[in-house]
Amino acid sequence: MDTETAVTAARTADTAALTQVVAALEHSQRNELPEEFIGLFRHDAIWTTGHGRRLTGRDEIAAFTREVLPGAMANRTVTYEVVDVLFLRPDVAAVRAHAQYRTLDGAPEGNPGSPLYVMAKEDGRWLLTACQNTEILPA
Repeated sequence: MDTETAVTAARTADTAALTQVVAALEHSQRNELPEEFIGLFRHDAIWTTGHGRRLTGRDEIAAFTREVLPGAMANRTVTYEVVDVLFLRPDVAAVRAHAQYRTLDGAPEGNPGSPLYVMAKEDGRWLLTACQNTEILPA
């Protein structure tokens, strides 16, 4: 296998792994699993919520998540779709997604979101490192 083919194969595998992180984020949110959600973050991660609250470090993210996630999906669900992946380095990627809260019948609820997740690969595992959730307001 030549170098270009090897790089392409690695990028394809990493893109699939990054997409799995977003899928795990969706799963943990839909099923109100705070520990699964928290486990997706690097220990020193930063996260700005969709309402502008800045959280620093897994401990602060954990406290917030344990407070807001239980009960958050009682009458709704959420979907995430990876839109773009940009590799900044082989072990760092920016992942943009489309997020939408939905009623239990699947109808869109509220404004969609455009989260940006910068992820770092550590010990073969991609972790959320710097995240910004942004609500898309109507034009």
